[in-house]
Amino acid sequence: MSEQRASRESSDGRPSPEELLQRYGLRDEDLAGQQQPQQGAGAASSDHKPATGPTPAPEAHPPRPSSGRRGRLRIYLAAAPGAGKTYAMLNEGHRRKSRGTDVVIGYVETHGRPRTAEQIGDLEIIPRKRIAYRGLTLEEMDLEAVLARRPQVVLVDELAHTNVPGSRHEKRYQDVLELLEAGIDVVTTLNIQHLESLNDIVANITGVRVRETLPDWILDQADEVELIDISPHALRQRMKHGNIYPRERIDAALNNFFREGNLTALRELALRLTAEKTEAQLQQYMASHRINKLWPACERVLVGFDHRPHSRQVIRDAWRLAHSLQAQLIAVSVEPTGFASVMARLVRLLKYGRRLRAEEEVARRRLEAHALLAEDLGAEVLHVRSPDIAQALATIARERRVTLIVLGLPTRRRWEELLRGSLVNRLLRLSNDIDIHLVPRRPESEAEDSSSPRT
Repeated sequence: MSEQRASRESSDGRPSPEELLQRYGLRDEDLAGQQQPQQGAGAASSDHKPATGPTPAPEAHPPRPSSGRRGRLRIYLAAAPGAGKTYAMLNEGHRRKSRGTDVVIGYVETHGRPRTAEQIGDLEIIPRKRIAYRGLTLEEMDLEAVLARRPQVVLVDELAHTNVPGSRHEKRYQDVLELLEAGIDVVTTLNIQHLESLNDIVANITGVRVRETLPDWILDQADEVELIDISPHALRQRMKHGNIYPRERIDAALNNFFREGNLTALRELALRLTAEKTEAQLQQYMASHRINKLWPACERVLVGFDHRPHSRQVIRDAWRLAHSLQAQLIAVSVEPTGFASVMARLVRLLKYGRRLRAEEEVARRRLEAHALLAEDLGAEVLHVRSPDIAQALATIARERRVTLIVLGLPTRRRWEELLRGSLVNRLLRLSNDIDIHLVPRRPESEAEDSSSPRT
């Protein structure tokens, strides 16, 4: 998908996301050093309107010399229009100004909401650029003026907005990237439905296709993402009180885009996306600070499986545990190598004798079937080779921040343990900070074992 998008953007003369990542220093290693609203019934208007509220005369701020650093990007994210993103952005501008930071408004859209307009207060506004288009005069953020003014922080509303033809860039997020490249911090706003990857999902939920989207990697590379959350009931009440749209649009909005089911689904998307962003930041922090200790902020379940019929029951139990914990499930099979492989084959030879080849073929087919079962249940399936099965499982568990390991209860005979050792005991020593859940053999497992095919 990303390759198709990159080739599409290259063909029409715009840089691909990979080129932008490199140009603007948006990769994780580079960061270490340092909307237009919905169209259609019930959605926010997309008119190019001038901001309401006072426009104080610009103060005499001498241009700041370039610091040579990339600016920081802070995004206020919400599930729907009217949640309070713009209000929060303006409030953040006042908070920073009170600390002595040089803050300006590059673009703010109040949509005629009095409380939002009042929140502008004494913040300096960079006058908008007027652009003639098809007999109309429309207004956009004056990127050149903001760059010339060189504030420390600029507030830019509606990150997914499409600029008027004739603007310096096609999309507002591209304006923001240039501001960041110039070392200017940007505080901006975004609704969840404007992310490219969620376009189809939002259309299925709301019945409305969002026409203005932006690449997900913009959100991924933000330094800060803050969720402006509000319950669906509270947002609908805000709508009924006339705090979002004019009176004549309220009923249509409540009966279309702002239905409680729509808002609940969009809210869940926003909450999940914010949680994923937070988890990614935590992983990056732990990796950059070389923290190997387990921080179980998010549940992850690892299930070890092999060719034995009992593995089907183990995988099913692991899925039920992961589902109840709302956790990611990782299924791992380890093929022994070296001495472990020799010992495993010796044990099979002692158990099966002349039937060894036939039993190995049955085992291979079972292993494939168990991997397919895990995939069908939504697990990420890993096949690894290692001379030490316990060490391999412990390493994967630590690398993936696993909080629970699920294994089948050992069924080795005493003489097998003497030859090969106890996998569970060794894993307990290697992973003493991770819970281990053992699944006993049940009658259905015995039935599967007895009914397994033989050749």
